[in-house]
Amino acid sequence: MLLSFEESKIDSIVLHHIGNSINNEPLIHGHQLISYNDQTHNYLKAYFLSTFKPAAFFHLHDEENLTNNILFPIISAIFENPSELITQSKFIASHLYEQSNHPAIKGGDFFVTYIKNCTVDGEIVDAIGLYKIETKDTYLTVEQIENDFSLCSFDGININRIDKGALIFNTSKEDGYILKVIDATNKGVHTNFWFDHFLQVKQIEDAYFQTGNVMQMTRDFIAQELPQNFKVEKADQIDMLNKSASYFNEQEQFDLSEYANMVMQQPDIIDQFNDFTTSYQRDKAISLEKNFEIDSSAVKKKKGVFKSVIKLDKNFHVYVHGDRNKIEQGTDEFGRKYYTLWYDQEN
Repeated sequence: MLLSFEESKIDSIVLHHIGNSINNEPLIHGHQLISYNDQTHNYLKAYFLSTFKPAAFFHLHDEENLTNNILFPIISAIFENPSELITQSKFIASHLYEQSNHPAIKGGDFFVTYIKNCTVDGEIVDAIGLYKIETKDTYLTVEQIENDFSLCSFDGININRIDKGALIFNTSKEDGYILKVIDATNKGVHTNFWFDHFLQVKQIEDAYFQTGNVMQMTRDFIAQELPQNFKVEKADQIDMLNKSASYFNEQEQFDLSEYANMVMQQPDIIDQFNDFTTSYQRDKAISLEKNFEIDSSAVKKKKGVFKSVIKLDKNFHVYVHGDRNKIEQGTDEFGRKYYTLWYDQEN
């Protein structure tokens, strides 16, 4: 899914302050639109939009009925009548305040914005931005006083970082709209309220979703499941991981059968992998396709799951990037384990 903000314009902004409700910190509603000049608009546009890089997309969600999602009717009302931004944003702020009910959740400024002319896969749509700023940075300024200088400090918002954000596009309303979501803080399970409790979102099962999940599933199978059922050397595991990485880097289309034959190769291991694929989907409550277009941004993000390193006690790390035949494991007459490596050049 392609996004473009080249023609986008920040149309209006409302600011609220969200305290921590369980700590009896206040909720302060804003009652008018924030004013700003053209130069500030350019900074705001970069701040509110540039952080959302190509990655996962989400829908507003509810297990029983979409209308049960508290934000869904509020967001719909704003899209239907943008002049209601101030009134409706107060409902959003109140909902966020109610969900800020864990001691670890920080208070902060909460911006609700209306943004025009965003492009989603070639379709020009408006968007609503929700941004919670939990951290402030300290800045220094230099002031000239007559023939001398002085330094002053102040706390302000770093326009290169967003703590929490959601960008809701006015498209696919029947599915819960299309969202981009950021949470750079409070990543612990107990404070994962931004995704699960405040927004109530579910990741769209697109090519990015499929690619990332199959890569993670493969890693879990090779590193955890495979050694429980087969006698397999670490070098063989890494060889499979390297073959998997090569497949995702070189192919444009994923085919489960082709992939299993290329990476797992042995019929009994392929059968075990297919069984694991079924149980993985059941345990994760997701659905993985047998054929899909490989998403290069997902491959780049998840490439770290295919680590090709053998750790030997605390003394050595052996990185294996290919050619399984050039590494061999053995045990000497004293029971000490060793690896033999063959190579042509030393760099």
